[in-house]
Amino acid sequence: MLVNAGAHLVVLDFNNVIETRGNLITMADQIKRGVVWVYKNATSFGGNPDRIHISGHSSGGHWVGVLLTTDWQKEFGVPPTMIKGGVAGSGMFDLKPVRLSARSNYIKFTDEMEETLSAQRHLDKLVAPVAIVYGSAETPEFQRQSRDFAAAIQTAGKPMSLSVMEGYNHFEVWEQLANPYSLFGRAVLNQMNLRPT
Repeated sequence: MLVNAGAHLVVLDFNNVIETRGNLITMADQIKRGVVWVYKNATSFGGNPDRIHISGHSSGGHWVGVLLTTDWQKEFGVPPTMIKGGVAGSGMFDLKPVRLSARSNYIKFTDEMEETLSAQRHLDKLVAPVAIVYGSAETPEFQRQSRDFAAAIQTAGKPMSLSVMEGYNHFEVWEQLANPYSLFGRAVLNQMNLRPT
């Protein structure tokens, strides 16, 4: 869908949570460095470093929130507006409830990790528009996290949109990312000013 519409698609790779021994900060650093690499090398593969958009679902939706609330200038010496927009599908944007869940069995949560990687707590750093997508048949916590993140962004006076995919569960939302006519696929294309072909 994205390539056909004229975008360059970059899929970042990073260690999984088991390989990092439960350290999400390590994963965040790998993902951030990957985005910086794309920014610095985009022209070498025909991309445009001034048109970087990110999207993700579930844990990927969480990482979209983290990336959009990163102080890029301070951490990596790149422009704070390097990322032009993000689409976060069914993500977690406040890690306190996640820390209280069974995930704490394999994620070594600390207060610093919870604070640093809770995008909803760092909206002062948000400089790009955010599209948030979730399904009405998802579990209540996924729905609440998306709604609360959207409300917090709106309260902060930042550009955002919220789309609810009626009748879709968590996994069905993901399956619609590559469908240019779904709410999720359209959100990604619209943010980049692209149209399906």
